[in-house]
Amino acid sequence: MSHPGGHEGCSCCSEGGSEDPLEMGIQYSLYKRIDLENLECLNEEEDGSGKTVFKPYESKLDTSQFVQSDSDEELLFNIPFTGNVKLKNIRIAGGDDDSHPKMVKLYKNRPKMAFDDTSVKADQELQLTKDPTASLEYPVKTAIFSGIHHLSLYFPSNFGNDKTKIYYIGLRGEYTEAHHHGVTICNYEIRPNIHDHECKTYDPTNFTIQ
Repeated sequence: MSHPGGHEGCSCCSEGGSEDPLEMGIQYSLYKRIDLENLECLNEEEDGSGKTVFKPYESKLDTSQFVQSDSDEELLFNIPFTGNVKLKNIRIAGGDDDSHPKMVKLYKNRPKMAFDDTSVKADQELQLTKDPTASLEYPVKTAIFSGIHHLSLYFPSNFGNDKTKIYYIGLRGEYTEAHHHGVTICNYEIRPNIHDHECKTYDPTNFTIQ
């Protein structure tokens, strides 16, 4: 199946009206598993605006909240999860103009990435099509993005605008709670204390020996 822009591997679930909003809302609920307090968006024009694009699937058409890049067209999201995630698909809604991102690079388990770190080969790259309604679903290499606790999304360019604008990022996959094992503290006796190991015995003459 071909789509405008020539991107490969996406599926348009909304074709033929077969998309069930309730079902898709459940499937795209990984936004609830994001540690928003520690989420970072680098080069956002307005502080904190990057967090607003992670929202319920039912709100993907809401354009009242968005993130726009500041000094150039680049945006970088550092997304920590509250547990382990198997990422399967991603949807992205941008502006209905040249500010829509043209590509996204995905990196797993690289907390605190900076723009200088994006020269490292990405775990996956996706060519994007202008999609203001987030109707396109881009499959992710599940074998690579399994058991991850952190995801970085780097948007290096758009379709020709000075700034990039994103309204919605939807993440679909499976989530498992992180297991926290308690630490057992053991005190080992390196040199025994003779007084702690006293034992009293009696010899045949009834004298106490210590």
